[in-house]
Amino acid sequence: MKQFTPSDALKRLPEQFFAHLVDRVEQAKSLGGMDIINLGQGNPDQPTPDHIVASLQQAAEKPLYHKYPPFKGFSFLKEAVATFYKKEYGVELDANKEVAILFGSKTGLVEVSQCFLNKGDVAFVPDPGYPDYWSGIALANGVMKKMPLVEERGFLPDYNQLDPKDLQRAKLLFLNYPNNPTGAVANRAFFEETIQLAEEHNVCVVHDFAYGAIGFDGKKPLSFMQVEGAKQVGVEMYTMSKTFNMAGWRVGFAVGNPSVIQALELMQDHYYVSVFGAVQEATATALLDSEQSVNQLVATYERRRDKLIAGLEQLGWHVAPCKGSFFVWMRVPDGFTSEQFANDLIDKVRVVVAPGIGFGSYGEGYVRIGLVSSEQQIEEALRRFTRYMKDS
Repeated sequence: MKQFTPSDALKRLPEQFFAHLVDRVEQAKSLGGMDIINLGQGNPDQPTPDHIVASLQQAAEKPLYHKYPPFKGFSFLKEAVATFYKKEYGVELDANKEVAILFGSKTGLVEVSQCFLNKGDVAFVPDPGYPDYWSGIALANGVMKKMPLVEERGFLPDYNQLDPKDLQRAKLLFLNYPNNPTGAVANRAFFEETIQLAEEHNVCVVHDFAYGAIGFDGKKPLSFMQVEGAKQVGVEMYTMSKTFNMAGWRVGFAVGNPSVIQALELMQDHYYVSVFGAVQEATATALLDSEQSVNQLVATYERRRDKLIAGLEQLGWHVAPCKGSFFVWMRVPDGFTSEQFANDLIDKVRVVVAPGIGFGSYGEGYVRIGLVSSEQQIEEALRRFTRYMKDS
C-alpha cells in the first residue's frame, strides 16, 4: 500500500503521552486479576442532568435545526452566554461581538494559536499544563516557552523569570485556573499582574476556564473577565463538559476581546458550519437553568476530594492544596519518577494515575489523581494503596 507523506504541520505535533498510559491500562486488563480502577482520567462520570437532555430531545424535533445552523451559532445561545456571565460573575458581554460558540473549548484552545501566531512567534504556556496548548502552537509553527508552576508559589507563574527577548516575540499567553493538573486557583492580584504584563508587551491572554464552576471550601473560582482590563487584553474559554457533565456534546464558548472573537469565528467559518441547533438550545437551557445541579455536582467532587486526601495523607503521601478542578496533585514517593510510580501502581494494585511528566517537565515528581470516580471506587483505591505500601 502506498504511503503518503504527512505535512510538516502534522510532523510538528507533539507525541500524545497519555496514549501510552491507555496502552498500559489495556495491557493490564489483558492479564486479568483485579479490576482496574482508573483514577488517571479526566472524563466526568456523572450523566448530563435530565432537564438538559429533555431540552435536547424536544429541540431535535424542530425542523429549523435540521438545516445548516448559522456559521457563528444562533443568537439565542450567545445571549444565554452573556446572561450566564452577568449572573455568575457580574460581567457585561456584548453577545454579538464578545461571544464565540466553539466545538468544545479544546477546539478554541488549538485554533487561537493558528489565528495569531506566525512562524517563530512565541506563546507562553504553563508547565505543568494541558498538553493541547502545545498542539495548536505546533500547528501554527510557533515557539512554545514554558512557565514553571511550582508548589512554593501556589502553582502561579513568576513573570519576573520570563526572558525579555521572549517577551518581545510573544503573541499569546495561556493560563488555566482552576488548574489542570495541580488543582490550584488564581487570585485577583495575579490576574491584575497578568493584565499589566499583557498591556506592556501587547500579548493576548487566553484563560482556559474549563473548571470555572468547581471551587471548594465555599469559594467560587475567579473569572479572568471579572478583573478590570481583562477584556482589553484577552479571552476566556469555557466548556460545558465539566460544569454540566456535557463532555460528549462537544460545545463550549469563548468570551472577551472582540478582535479575538472575530478571528476565532473566521477560523471556524472555514472549518465548520456551527454546532447542531438542538445542542445549542440544550446548551442555553443548561446555562440559564442549572444552578441546583451544578451545586450538587460541586458538592459531590468536594466529598470525593476530602475522602481521597484524608486517605492519602494517612499513608504519609504529600498532597498539594486542591482548591478547585476535579484533580488532586500528589508527590510520588522517594525513589520513583512519576512514570515509574504510575506503572508500579498499575502492575501491583491495578490502580491508574496520570504521571506528572505528561503535563510538562515541572510535572515530574507528581501524579494527577482524578475525582471522577465514585466514592466507593475511591475507597477501594485507598485500600489498594494501603496494600501497596505494606508490600513495598
